[in-house]
Amino acid sequence: MANLQMTGILEKMTGKDKDYRYMATSDLLNELNKEGFKADTDLEIKLSNIVLQQLDDVAGDVSGLAVKCLAPLVKKVSEARVVEMTNKLCEKLLHGKDQHRDIASIALKTIASEVTAISLAQSILVTLSPQLIKGITSPGMSTEIKCECLDILCDVLHKFGNLMANDHELLLNALLSQLNSNQATVRKRTVSCIASLASSLSDDLLGKATVEVVRKLRTKGTKPEMIRTNIQMIGALSRAVGYRFGPHLGDTVPVLINYCTSASENDEELREYGLQALESFLLRCPRDIYSYCDEILHLALEYLSYDPNFTDNMEEDTDDESHEEEEDDESENEYTDDEDVSWKVRRAAAKCLAALIVSRPEVLAKLYEEACPKLIDRFKEREENVKMDVFNTFIELLRQTGNVTKGKIDMNESSPRWLLKQEVPKIVKSINRQLREKSIKTKVGAFSVLRELVVVLPDCLSEQIGSLIPGIEKALNDKSSTSNLKIEALTFTRLVLASHSPPVFHPYIKALSSPVLSAVGERYYKVTAEALRVCGELVRVVRPNIQGFGFDFKPYVRPIYNAIMSRLTNQDQDQEVKECAISCMGLVISTFGDNLKTELPVCLPVLVDRMGNEITRLTAVKAFAVIATSPLRIDLSCVLENVIAELTAFLRKANRALRQATLGTLNYLIVAYGDQIGSSAYEVIIVELSTLISDSDLHMAALALELCCTLMTDRKSSPNVGLAVRNKVLPQALTLIKSPLLQGQALLALRNFFAALVYSANTSFDTLLDSLLSSAKPAPQSGGVAKKALHSIAQCVAVLCLAAGDLKCSSTVDMLTEILKDDSSTNSAKQHLALLCLGEIGRRKDLIIESFQSPFEEIKSAASYALGNIAVSNLSKYLPFILDQIDNQQKKQYLLLHSLKEVIVRQSVDKAEFQDSIVEKILKLLFNHCESDEEGVRNVVAECLGKIALVEPAKLVPALKVRTTSPAAFTRATVVIAVKYSIVERPEKIDEIIYPEISSFLMLIKDHDRHVRRAAILALSTFAHNKPNLIKGLLPELLPLLYDQTIVKQELIRTVDLGPFKHIVDDGLELRKAAFECVDTLLDSCLDQVNPSSFIVPYLKSGLDDHYDVKMPCHLILSKLADKCPSAVLAVLDSLVDPLQKTINFKPKQVAVKQEVDRNEDMIRSALRAIASLNRISGGDCSLKFKNLMSEISKSPTLWDKYYSIRNE
Repeated sequence: MANLQMTGILEKMTGKDKDYRYMATSDLLNELNKEGFKADTDLEIKLSNIVLQQLDDVAGDVSGLAVKCLAPLVKKVSEARVVEMTNKLCEKLLHGKDQHRDIASIALKTIASEVTAISLAQSILVTLSPQLIKGITSPGMSTEIKCECLDILCDVLHKFGNLMANDHELLLNALLSQLNSNQATVRKRTVSCIASLASSLSDDLLGKATVEVVRKLRTKGTKPEMIRTNIQMIGALSRAVGYRFGPHLGDTVPVLINYCTSASENDEELREYGLQALESFLLRCPRDIYSYCDEILHLALEYLSYDPNFTDNMEEDTDDESHEEEEDDESENEYTDDEDVSWKVRRAAAKCLAALIVSRPEVLAKLYEEACPKLIDRFKEREENVKMDVFNTFIELLRQTGNVTKGKIDMNESSPRWLLKQEVPKIVKSINRQLREKSIKTKVGAFSVLRELVVVLPDCLSEQIGSLIPGIEKALNDKSSTSNLKIEALTFTRLVLASHSPPVFHPYIKALSSPVLSAVGERYYKVTAEALRVCGELVRVVRPNIQGFGFDFKPYVRPIYNAIMSRLTNQDQDQEVKECAISCMGLVISTFGDNLKTELPVCLPVLVDRMGNEITRLTAVKAFAVIATSPLRIDLSCVLENVIAELTAFLRKANRALRQATLGTLNYLIVAYGDQIGSSAYEVIIVELSTLISDSDLHMAALALELCCTLMTDRKSSPNVGLAVRNKVLPQALTLIKSPLLQGQALLALRNFFAALVYSANTSFDTLLDSLLSSAKPAPQSGGVAKKALHSIAQCVAVLCLAAGDLKCSSTVDMLTEILKDDSSTNSAKQHLALLCLGEIGRRKDLIIESFQSPFEEIKSAASYALGNIAVSNLSKYLPFILDQIDNQQKKQYLLLHSLKEVIVRQSVDKAEFQDSIVEKILKLLFNHCESDEEGVRNVVAECLGKIALVEPAKLVPALKVRTTSPAAFTRATVVIAVKYSIVERPEKIDEIIYPEISSFLMLIKDHDRHVRRAAILALSTFAHNKPNLIKGLLPELLPLLYDQTIVKQELIRTVDLGPFKHIVDDGLELRKAAFECVDTLLDSCLDQVNPSSFIVPYLKSGLDDHYDVKMPCHLILSKLADKCPSAVLAVLDSLVDPLQKTINFKPKQVAVKQEVDRNEDMIRSALRAIASLNRISGGDCSLKFKNLMSEISKSPTLWDKYYSIRNE
């Protein structure tokens, strides 16, 4: 049937009437596109002949349809047919009539794009490539034919370049010869053709191509247009092959720079191409171009203001607006020159400068001195497109500053932030001029510069706000403003209001508020939402505190309220607007509630109504939290009952964020309005609460317990509430306390909960204590109670005892001491708990015990913990005893040192002072134990020294420094670790004392003993994490030494003979792991000092091929670098693929234990995480190896599933 139908269609396709032919061809297209279409050999021949025939149809629309038929046809007919069609089309292209050539070219491109099977592609290429080469190189061919052949070849090479390896040399020679063609179009197509070929060329042929192009550039007397083509060729090669072009930069960069500077005045294109090529080098070969950066910087800055046809007589800065307006009309008709293309040079220079900024974070300080003033000056650029590029370049400079100095407030004279701060007045002056321009695009660009500036330097505009207000007003009020401009202006306003102190804005509130409030009424939802967010900030600024002195906020209350209320009550609008209106109204009520007494009964019910709507309920819950915490004690009586009922119901919902917000809001409401809520409501809340207390979600459990405490401590809680807590919440709390996961906020909340239970007097102390102590008894079926859980129970017992008063406390202590005096060889858990309890009580009160004799490790450590904590509350009595025991009791040294550590840590946390004589004693004792053979003892000694250094830095730093030259390696290592413990995140007085001495500690990184080297690396890591500013100056010297520690050192690998088999031990493993982890930390805090290019190869590359423990941190580093310095990673991407490929394909041995298999799984996931980061870099597709790796992953189902889940994390 189908074939009969086809015969009918084919007959009509040859008819005389063109409409018939058109319809028949259309029918054929539909048939071919059907899934089940199959043709026998006979029909195939007919089909392919007739489609080729239709291509030459006189009617254009018929031949157009015939080309469309080719796409499905290629997939439905046999290989031989496709090859035959290709040959016929080539014949038409090269020797056919002129009018048929275009369509033959399109047909060949269609075939090339539709072929997917490799075997078919190879068969086609055998005939196609010689024909195309012939079309390009034969002497008699017309320019049109050459151009068509080059176009097709470009497509073919792009898709199948790798399959044509045997013809590469032939193709390259053919194409290079065409670079000398006299026809500009031929040269242009040849450039893109060679670029397509380049990505699959071998390194030798790529070198050959480059040498040839550079040779042409060096030849004297070459025509200017040829020079331009060759420079374009270099840029295109670089973009096509990325980092592989690195080795050829030595030849090309000097030639390019020379041409840019010596080109004739009107040869703008040559300069443009030169700068574009340099930009490509900077982004793709950051490592090899390093030595030319200064020259390129000067070149880019010189051409940033290159404008030979325009003399700038507007130099004198006129900030007088009226004067500007007059000048505007004149300048418009003063100079127009369509021939002038110098703007292209300026644009290329701006982009080249941006590439330099992005790829070289370490030269920021220099860029601020040389490039920043020039960029600010060029904001006055007269060509709008170029001006946008100047803005973008400046934004890149700001972003890079933010990247490099993330989280650091160091404002020393050479830091990029400080240098930026000096430029702020100039930036604002220059931007203000741009905000007066007529062009919308310019104003949007100017606001985006300001926005980025506020993000990087949050409080830098306090002196300049006044001068920026007119620009904001104009952008929001002007009739011609687009919504895009309004959004930019509002976003900037919001950021500025949020990041500066309120009094700065008070003089300008009047001018600011009216355009912002009118923007709230805009029709476009994005403008409205942004305006509402600005209103939220405005409310905070207008009345920063309740006293509100110094500024009269009352005139603004009604206008702000009315504007927001009209949006809040409006139903038909976008969700974003609804949410912003709700949050904003919450802020208005909590800030101005005392001036809105009559309006509250109207707007509060609206908010309650929004709580009933699934889309807006979360936002409404948060708004009520804001209202409840207002110091104005807003009158909520009209809605309070409804709100509490709604919130209680929300505790049952599945949505976690909603439950979390609800717990917080209920807590605030009960604290503020407890006296207006009935206790029956409390009981309902408690029942709902109890289900949320479990270790599956500790954050939720903490919030629920906090709310529970609030309910119990409320003055008018009825006995029923206490009863409900005891029946519902207490059992949950006793289960939670046994969880090994319990820590932090949840543990704190649990301690407060037990204290509150005793205070509320509903539950007797004894039953509580009993239930706590018995919760430590292991259930027979579950094994023992976790060690962590015993600590939690002990803390709760201590809190309980103190809450119950002295009498109860002392009886408990007696009972616990009795437990210890029992026969200590049995029931260790009970004694373990008793000791921990005594320690916790002792820390808060004065007691003494002695229980180091036990045979159980846990009991010993608990005893040392208890002794230390007990000593804290009575130093003069216990400290000498501990010190004396450390010297006399050799066996208990480690435990007693732990007790001493507890004492010192508590002192350094509480900022207490020791007496001098005691410090002397402690130091003498600690320094005696620096060389102990036991690593545990040395570590505790180091921690003690570090924590004393926080209390007494002036004494300790010199004492530690002296010992860095001690002959005993253990002593050197111990003092460096001590320094590590003394560097904490918060500022301490030790910082300025240790600053000049740091190098004497950290330079031990080149010590001959590996323990000392590792200690120095760990210390460097801590500095980099907690106080990066202290080590910035030392990094140039330290980094090469640190990198050296990441290499596998053969002298640290030894073989241990175990009789039947030999075991290889790598003593350098811990060193390498520590060194890579240190680099990882440095990338976060000192990116501007680390030159990533010199680190990735060879150091990171060798780490990716190292032991399991070293690979893990290396994968993290690679992900970080891919995110922060993508160009440096791209430049060596090929060499990183092999180790990653090896890792993801590694299979453990058949006899491997479960632990090894799990470790290998973790390893593969970690490598895939790094690969996912690499895959996010744009431009990664120029690495063939990486492409192949990605396709290998996508073909393996197990790898692809893992990769897919990681990518979506």
